[in-house]
Amino acid sequence: MTPFRFEAVDAQGRLRSGLLEGENARAVRERLRADGLTPTTIEMARTASPAARLRIGGAALALVTRQLATLVQSGMPLDHALVALGEQADDRGVKKLVEALHAHVVAGESLPAAMSRYPHAFPRLYRGLVTAGSETGRLPEVLARLADYLDARLALRQRFTVALIYPALVTIIAIGVIAVLVTYVVPQVVSVYQQSRQTLPLLTQALIATSGFLRATAWLWTGVIVAAAVALAIAMKRERWRMRLHAWWLRMPGAGRLASSLDTARFASTLAILVASGAPLLRALDAAAVVMHMLPLAHAARAAAALVREGVSLSRALKEQRVFPPVLVHLIANGEQSGALAPMLERAAGELERDAERRLTWLAALIQPTLIVAMGAIVLVLVLAVMLPIVTMNQLVR
Repeated sequence: MTPFRFEAVDAQGRLRSGLLEGENARAVRERLRADGLTPTTIEMARTASPAARLRIGGAALALVTRQLATLVQSGMPLDHALVALGEQADDRGVKKLVEALHAHVVAGESLPAAMSRYPHAFPRLYRGLVTAGSETGRLPEVLARLADYLDARLALRQRFTVALIYPALVTIIAIGVIAVLVTYVVPQVVSVYQQSRQTLPLLTQALIATSGFLRATAWLWTGVIVAAAVALAIAMKRERWRMRLHAWWLRMPGAGRLASSLDTARFASTLAILVASGAPLLRALDAAAVVMHMLPLAHAARAAAALVREGVSLSRALKEQRVFPPVLVHLIANGEQSGALAPMLERAAGELERDAERRLTWLAALIQPTLIVAMGAIVLVLVLAVMLPIVTMNQLVR
């Protein structure tokens, strides 16, 4: 049942208003008339439904999209497809969301309008693609392409997560072990040597001084880290600082090319879906620029869209920005000449994703041995600092 906000007039002409639950607006209207009221306004209570604040994960959204695309492509009416989708859903939140969408659609709203009521569940790009499919009469095809897009994004994200898990774990464990050794274990061991009143080696003295400094200023370092995190969070809310950070990130060797490949692949995939669904190119460019995370690339995409609006070809407009990979520009130029822009955009997205995966594999292969060598070097210094006094004492005894 979905809550509806209504306004009605009773037999004495007095205005009544309130909330009433029903399967759809028609059922609410019939109930009001049965109670002797004449409804004047009936609209769904947007803030009353818990589903309006619902968030679903990327995997759940991809699964729902795939199932809805399959049902709609089979020729099933949209309202029946939503009923079947709700019955199939195992997750309670997804089930509530689909039931709410069904109530909106039965009440006469379009699917994009119904989805726009739940921005936390359906991203802006998702709603834009569904809107384009509904307007062009190619909703089943767009849903299928959108499901493929979400599956590909999810698989790429999982591969990146798996590739970065090992370096992250090694880094965290190394920092933890070194912190415990320097601040607790080593001072306990070295204190035994200090009781001998012998002159300790310089390496041991440096380790003792470093350990004492870190233990005395631990609260200060904690405060600095917290303050830096808060300052970074505040700065990231301002576009000017985000622009500077993203520009610096894109200039980094290795990591910058990786971020650029990922963002342009996302841009090309989105543009391919929109163009294939029949959306106008200018509208497709505006929607594709939204999905880019790096602000310099997003601004370049909007600048390219402005040039296309003036009559410049898409490939030339992107080339003039000097930030997009050449493979994207050349494939788009080929697509414009052959009249197959959407397939060329899909091919460009695939090439850029593969390039990003190769770069990630290279970075992971470089980071892992670097971390191991660095960890070994630090442990070697700690062991030498502990063992050198023992060697010195043995030499004195002899």
